[in-house]
Amino acid sequence: MNGADTAWVMVATALVLFMTLPGLALFYGGLVRARNVLSVFTQCFGIACLMSLLWLIFGYSIAFGDHNPFWGGLDKLFMFNITPDVLSGTIPEVLFFTFQMTFAIITPALIVGAYVERISFAFVMTFSGVWMLLVYAPVTHWIWGGGLLSGGEGSLFVNGVKDFAGGIVVHETAGLAALVLAFLLGPRRNKSVPPHNPGYVMLGAAMLWVGWFGFNGGSQLAADGSAAMAITVTHMSAAAASLTWALYERIKFGKASLVGMVTGAIAGLASITPASGWVSPIEALAIGAIAGVLCQITCTIVKRKLNIDDTLDVFAVHGIGGVFGTLMLAAFGYAGWTEQLGSIFIVGIFTIVMTVLIAKCISLFIPMRVSEEEEISGLDIASHGERAYDLVS
Repeated sequence: MNGADTAWVMVATALVLFMTLPGLALFYGGLVRARNVLSVFTQCFGIACLMSLLWLIFGYSIAFGDHNPFWGGLDKLFMFNITPDVLSGTIPEVLFFTFQMTFAIITPALIVGAYVERISFAFVMTFSGVWMLLVYAPVTHWIWGGGLLSGGEGSLFVNGVKDFAGGIVVHETAGLAALVLAFLLGPRRNKSVPPHNPGYVMLGAAMLWVGWFGFNGGSQLAADGSAAMAITVTHMSAAAASLTWALYERIKFGKASLVGMVTGAIAGLASITPASGWVSPIEALAIGAIAGVLCQITCTIVKRKLNIDDTLDVFAVHGIGGVFGTLMLAAFGYAGWTEQLGSIFIVGIFTIVMTVLIAKCISLFIPMRVSEEEEISGLDIASHGERAYDLVS
C-alpha cells in the first residue's frame, strides 16, 4: 500500500460524491420550475442512497469480478473476504470499491435531467437501480474491469478502448439512456418556463467543476504527475468550453447567459473526461473549445429537429460530449479509431436496447409518468408533500 496514493484517492472519492450531492442536485434543481425543485433534490438524494446499497450487494462484483469478458460474476457480493489489507494496485481494495461507487451513483443521477417535472418517483428509483445493475455495471466491466472491450483476455480488441474516466462508461451510457427516456415519456405540457434559479445552476456547476478534479484526477489511482496533468487538462477544457459556448450564444442571440456559460463548462468537463489521462493542455484546450459549440448545436437539434424534450440537455452535453472526447483520443493519436468507434457503437446499441427493455418492463407495474393534475400542480407537493418556497411559480 502507498500512503500518498491512498490519501489522494480518499480525497477524490469525497470530491466525486460532492459532484452528485449537492453539485448535480443544485445544478438540475435550479434549471426546473420552483414547484419541482424539491423533486429533483429528492431524486438525486434517493439515487445516491440506493446505488450505494446496490453497488455493495451486486454492482461491484458485476463490474470488477473476473468471471468472464461479459460480466464479473457474483464472487464479490457484499465485499465478502475483502479486508482492509487486501490491495487493488497500491490502494486498499475497499477504497477502490468506494471510489467506483461514487461513479455508480452519479451516472444514473445524470439521467435525472432528461425526465424532470413529469416522472413518477417510484419509477425513478426502480429504473435507476435496475439500469445501474444491468447497463452501467456490465459496461464498466467491459472497459475498466478487464472485459469485452478492455484489451484483456477474451476482448474484442487487442489493444482495447481508451476511456480514462468515463466518456463511454459514464457519459455515453447516461446520455443515451436520457434520450430514450425523454422520448418514451413525451414532452412536458409546458416547456417554455425558464430556469427558476440561475444562481443555483451556477453554484451547482461550480461544485461539479471542483468535484471533477477528483473524477478525472482520482482515476489515475495514484498521487503522481499523471494525476496532476489530468486535473490541469480538465480545468483547461472546462474554461475553454465555457467561453466558446458563451461566444456562440452571443453571436446567435446577442447575449451570453449565465446558464449558458456554466452549461458550457459542464460540456467541456464531460468531453475531457475520457481523454484526461493522456492529452496535453493545448489538446485539452482544443477539445473544450470545440465542445462548447458542438454540444450547444446538439441541444438545438434534439429539441427542435428531433422534438425530444430532453429537459436539461443530458444527451447533448454528456452523451455527445463523452463520445466526442473519446473520438478525440484517436484524432490525436493516443488510441486507434477501430477500438474507439467500435466500443462507442457496441456500448451505444447495448445501452439503447437495454434502456428500452428496462423502462417498458417496469412501466407494466409502475406508471412512468405522473398524471396531468400532478404535473400542473408540481411534483414537490404531488409526490413529496413539500414545497421549496412559500410562493411558487
